[in-house]
Amino acid sequence: MSADTPLRIALLTYRGHAYTGGQGVYVRHLSRELVGLGHRVEVISGPPYPILDEGVGLVELPSLDLYRSPDPFRFPKLSEYNDWIDVLEYGITACATFAEPLTFSLRAARHLKNRLDDFDLVHDNQCLGYGILQIQDMGLPLLETIHHPIVVDRRIEAQHAPTPWKRFTKDRFYAFTGMQTRVARQLPRIVTVSSNSYDDIVDGHGVDPQKLHIVHVGVDPDQFKPNPAIDPIPGRIMTTASADIAMKGLAFLLEALAKLRTELPEAHLVVIGRPKTDSRATQTIAELGLADHVEFITGVSDQRIVDLYSEAQVAVVPSLYEGFSLPAIEAMSCGAPLVASTGGALPEVVGTDGETAIHVPPGDVEALVEKVGLVLRHPEIRSTIGVAGRKRVHDNFSWRITAERTVAEYRALLDEVGPRR
Repeated sequence: MSADTPLRIALLTYRGHAYTGGQGVYVRHLSRELVGLGHRVEVISGPPYPILDEGVGLVELPSLDLYRSPDPFRFPKLSEYNDWIDVLEYGITACATFAEPLTFSLRAARHLKNRLDDFDLVHDNQCLGYGILQIQDMGLPLLETIHHPIVVDRRIEAQHAPTPWKRFTKDRFYAFTGMQTRVARQLPRIVTVSSNSYDDIVDGHGVDPQKLHIVHVGVDPDQFKPNPAIDPIPGRIMTTASADIAMKGLAFLLEALAKLRTELPEAHLVVIGRPKTDSRATQTIAELGLADHVEFITGVSDQRIVDLYSEAQVAVVPSLYEGFSLPAIEAMSCGAPLVASTGGALPEVVGTDGETAIHVPPGDVEALVEKVGLVLRHPEIRSTIGVAGRKRVHDNFSWRITAERTVAEYRALLDEVGPRR
C-alpha cells in the first residue's frame, strides 16, 4: 500500500456524543478531518450516539443504555434484552461497575467479524475492552487512543470520597480499569495526547514506552474565535465540567466563588455540564447559598459555547488532573483569559510562561480566589492573556494537524503489522 492510498478506517467509540465529554468531541472532529484528507471513515458507536459531519459514516450499536438521562440506573423491560451481551451489561451494572467498555467492545467485535474486508484498520477510542483483543485476533490492524489512563480517575475519586462507603463504591465503579490495563499491554501501537499522559500510561497501565506515541488533539480556530459583537458580562466566570466528578475540581471553584463574592458581589459562574444530585459540587452550592449565582448549561451548540466564552471575563479549568483539556484550548482560542490549575498536562497544554494563562495549584481555593479575582479586577490583564492564549492555540493546536499526525500513526502501524490488502 503506497503512502498516498486512501485508508478505510473503523473508528470505535463506546460513547459518542459530545456532551458526554472530550472523547465525543475528539471523534467528531478527527473523523471530519480524516475525511477531508481523503480517507473513508465509519464511526462505530454505542449510545449516546455522536453528531457527525457530512461524509462520515455512522454505525449505531444499541445497548441497554443504563446511564441515559433522565432515568439512569433503570430496570430494563424484558423486551429490551436481545442477547447475552445485554444480560451481561445489566449484571455488571447491577454489581455497581461500569459495563460499557466491555460490552461495547464485544458488540463491536461481533459487528466487525462479518466486515473484515471493509476496513484497512480499526482505531479504538479508549474503550480497551476484551472485545478489542478479539478484533486484533481477527487480523485487523488496531491503533488505540488513550487520552489518559482511567486508573488516575479511580485513584483521585477514591482519595476524595467523603466516607469509606463512598470510597468502596468508587472502587467498584472503576473496577473495569483492571481490564483496560490488561488489554493496553497487548496492543501494538497506542497514541496519547500529551507527555504527561504518556508518563501516566506507562506508570498506570505498565505499557511498553516504545509502543506509545504522542499526537496532540486540537481545536478549530476559525470556529472557536473571539466574537467582537459580544461584550463580556461583569463578574462572569466560566468553566466546563462535562463529568461532575471530584477530578474536575468544580467544588473548589465553587468555594472560591463564595469567597470572591464578599468583595466582588457581581461574581457568578456558568458551568458547561450537568450536575449530579449527590455530588460534592451540588452539596457545596447548597451549603454556601450559591444557587442564584451558578448556572449549569447543557446540550448547546458549539456556536453557543463560543458566545459563552465571549461573555466571560475569565475562564477557569480547576481540575485536579487533566490528560489534555479541550475546554482549556477552546477557551484560549476564543480569546478568553484563562486561569488553570497545574494538574496533569495543563501546564504543557496552556503554557508555563504565565503569559498565555495564569496557573494555580490543584485544589487550592485561596489561590483560585486570588488569581480569578485578579483577572476580574484588571481589564488589561484580561486583554493581554486572552490575545497571547489565542496565539498559542493557533500556532500549536488544530484538528487538521491532529488528523495528519494520526494518519502518520496509521501508516506506521500498517508498516509494523502489515496491511490487509
